[in-house]
Amino acid sequence: MAGSQSFDITSGCDLQEVDNAINQALKEIRQRYDFKGLAVGIDFNRAENKIVLKGPDDFKLRAIWDIVQEKMVRRNVPVKNLHPGKTLPAAGGTATQEISLQQGIPIETARAIVKFVKELKIKKVQAEIQGDQMRVSSPKRDDLQAVMGHIKEKDFGLELNFGNYRGN
Repeated sequence: MAGSQSFDITSGCDLQEVDNAINQALKEIRQRYDFKGLAVGIDFNRAENKIVLKGPDDFKLRAIWDIVQEKMVRRNVPVKNLHPGKTLPAAGGTATQEISLQQGIPIETARAIVKFVKELKIKKVQAEIQGDQMRVSSPKRDDLQAVMGHIKEKDFGLELNFGNYRGN
């Protein structure tokens, strides 16, 4: 008798790697000639999963954001999970921009993934939402691999990780 097979779908950023990337970006910004003498900075709030960019204007904020993205890519932090907000004016003629880090799968995206798995119409494959992650189960390993391939092909707007494969 065949047991049930399953795998988990998660999403998130390694916060230590994010911190390292921000420190590298700050180091580069301090050395760059076009930022000399300007009030620029990057703050990382781990508790709120937010990065705040500070600069004199929108143009410099975009340059800082480009540097941060480059450092994130080098440290294997999924840039798809970084969501920049609008540029807001701040005190002293400066501007700020908040970037939120996506930790976990949002409920709307999880529902879209469940719907997508059901639309595949692969027999006995079930997807369930478990908080900010998901579990896909089936009696057949081949069906799970097919579902995983289809999910990887479709873009759900964030970096999805597959793991915790279990065969009972």
